[in-house]
Amino acid sequence: MTTTKPDRSPLTEIAGAFFRLGCVAFGGPAAHIALMEDEFVTRRAWIDREHFLDLIGATNLIPGPNSTEMTMHVGFERGGWPGLIAAGVAFIFPAVVITGGLAWLYVRFGTLPDVEPYLVGIKPAVLAVILGALWKLGARAVKGWQHAVIGVAALAAVAFGVGEVAAMILGGLLGMLWLRTASAKWGGFRSVVGLLSTSTPLGSTAALPLVAAALTTAATVSLWKLGLFFLKVGAVLYGSGYVLFAFLEGGLVEEYGWLTEEQLVDAIAIGQFTPGPILSTATFIGYIIGGWQGALVATAAIFLPSFIFVLVLNPIIPRLRRSAWMGAFLDAVNVLAVALMVWVSFRLGQATMTGWTAWLILAIAAVAHLRYKVNAAWIILGGAAFGVVMRLVG
Repeated sequence: MTTTKPDRSPLTEIAGAFFRLGCVAFGGPAAHIALMEDEFVTRRAWIDREHFLDLIGATNLIPGPNSTEMTMHVGFERGGWPGLIAAGVAFIFPAVVITGGLAWLYVRFGTLPDVEPYLVGIKPAVLAVILGALWKLGARAVKGWQHAVIGVAALAAVAFGVGEVAAMILGGLLGMLWLRTASAKWGGFRSVVGLLSTSTPLGSTAALPLVAAALTTAATVSLWKLGLFFLKVGAVLYGSGYVLFAFLEGGLVEEYGWLTEEQLVDAIAIGQFTPGPILSTATFIGYIIGGWQGALVATAAIFLPSFIFVLVLNPIIPRLRRSAWMGAFLDAVNVLAVALMVWVSFRLGQATMTGWTAWLILAIAAVAHLRYKVNAAWIILGGAAFGVVMRLVG
């Protein structure tokens, strides 16, 4: 792996690149990471593919929105801690603005806009971009037959219901043991303990309720209570949007009564069909509870832990890679991360590829992206336009 970093970019270039990415980042974390691979590994060469994989693997071990944390990692690699902040804020900003605007419309008119025509075309296009990234990342991660076996085992585990965090940590440890020779010094396990101490323990998601019992429901929600709630969610959240839904339902609906069930379902829907991280749902909820001030507080609170986690984790990863034991751990985790992306892509394909229109969009997008190297952002925008046209002529 090349360890020499390229020259740093101006913060305006970093912010501009991630702002554009945030405007078209539909499809969830796997799609976001695919877009970053295309833009910052393949096209701009800001980071080499092996180190990009290391960052993906390490990010899967810590709480928070993985793809948003990957933007921060890439920003840090390119521009230090100012680059981390510029990349993270720029990527989040479009989703926050769009979600905030939709929250205003929702409160004013009590309904959500019809975006189904756009999603019909976007989803197959996003799937094509993910498949392209999987081909390139998988070729780098699977270095031999042992790595392939680790990946297949991970796919089988998640298919039978093993949690993503458990699969990453246990699979990483077992894979490390297998990849290392039997004569390796067992003192290397101290490095494993050091790695695990940088992330939330495996059992942390069972530590609900998230908010201390001292916070009681009030008729008027104070901003500090709202901020503390979302700060704790951002600090311990692992997993998909479904996990976020469970966290929010347990706290906002059942414990505090700040939202109705219907409002929460609408908030999650907003997070699903807007670009960028699904955690921008916090903007929507914050606006419903506390207006624009509530939206700003909730948004800042839920994303703040990720900025801190990445700032602490990023400088450690190259040192882990230089260790024989921890290098093997990262190799195993990288394969596991690709395997999880394969599983997510399979589930996305099940939900998306339901008619000939979806297959046609997927085929056109795949050829344009893989054969003619069309930028992933244009692929997604083209998919959206194609979906609208098909709806109009249909």
